[in-house]
Amino acid sequence: MLKLVQFHPAFGVRNMSPFCLKLETYLRMAGIEHEVVWNSNTRSAPKGKLPCIVDGDVVMGDSSLIIDYLKEKFGDPLDESLSATQKAQALAWRSLFEDSLLFPVLYSRWIDPLGWSKMQALFERLPLPLRYFVPGLVRGGVRKQIHGQGMGRHRPDEIYSFGLQYMVAIETLLGAKAFMFGDAPTSLDATAYGFLANLVDTDFDNPLNRKAHATPGFVAYCARIKQGYFADLK
Repeated sequence: MLKLVQFHPAFGVRNMSPFCLKLETYLRMAGIEHEVVWNSNTRSAPKGKLPCIVDGDVVMGDSSLIIDYLKEKFGDPLDESLSATQKAQALAWRSLFEDSLLFPVLYSRWIDPLGWSKMQALFERLPLPLRYFVPGLVRGGVRKQIHGQGMGRHRPDEIYSFGLQYMVAIETLLGAKAFMFGDAPTSLDATAYGFLANLVDTDFDNPLNRKAHATPGFVAYCARIKQGYFADLK
């Protein structure tokens, strides 16, 4: 059976990694049988990141590359009915989540002092002396990543302003629809849920989480997907 290797649940959300949650959501939406393997060690993972999959002799990282592989092997039930224009739009919207919104979200958790005070709880299970220096190393790596991308060069209020602009755009696209493109889910919804559930279902104190909690469309969207594809976890 195909194995999905991903981080453990935390802070009330199925996975704190939008990319892990994206991939598990895709597997569930596409009806692909799989087994979840919980693992927080990224050292042995392809590309040094999670999620990854193990499918027989195939070991693969990167959620988007994995979904391409799954489509090739199992077919494309979620996106096969999309037009060429819709597929292009889905790619652009996926980039808004993964290449734009990602960085304000990372900032809100790892750099913002309020977020960081909560995130340190993730390291409490580490043995001594790792518990003393690993959190700082991880935080430093995220800080370097955000700065290198450019978002980390802005003031906190500017970072959150960018993030809120992205969220308003997503809110506009979703509108009153059940899913991003209408009444049926597509792979874009797996991406969207991966990010939106990480804001709706967690209680970090920052403008992004507050916006998510105050947006009825986001709350209903996440509840719909949770009920439709994760009901077995209740």
